Amino acid sequence: MNAQLATKEASTRFVDNGDGTVTDTASGLMWTKATIAKDKPHKQAEAAVKKIDTAGHKDWRLPAVEELFLLADRTRKSPAIDTDAFPDTANDWYWTSTDSQWAPGASAWVVGFSLGDADYSHRYNHACVRAVRSVPAGQ
Repeated sequence: MNAQLATKEASTRFVDNGDGTVTDTASGLMWTKATIAKDKPHKQAEAAVKKIDTAGHKDWRLPAVEELFLLADRTRKSPAIDTDAFPDTANDWYWTSTDSQWAPGASAWVVGFSLGDADYSHRYNHACVRAVRSVPAGQ
């Protein structure tokens, strides 16, 4: 795929709602445009998303690894994400709600936006936070 086509697809995929949120037309998920916290252990990341009242919505949550990994754009790096849609994304790891199966409760999956990869991290380690919500049909 050439760079112009990839850029055009990316620009139509993400809709900036003008209220601090971005809707992914491919998945139907709504994301916080901004990183809502940095350098937080998993428990604090979960608490941070529960406090959000962005665009009048209070049903924000940590994304599952499959959801957050969809934002990774491996045609880019540092950060590996559409920076028009998500301009403040750190070249860092972001927490997900998905437990790692080799240490459930002790570690969770993270998505790295430096290179667009995924790994696991102990929950006491620190990472960034972006929140997501499912958008009901017709909204």
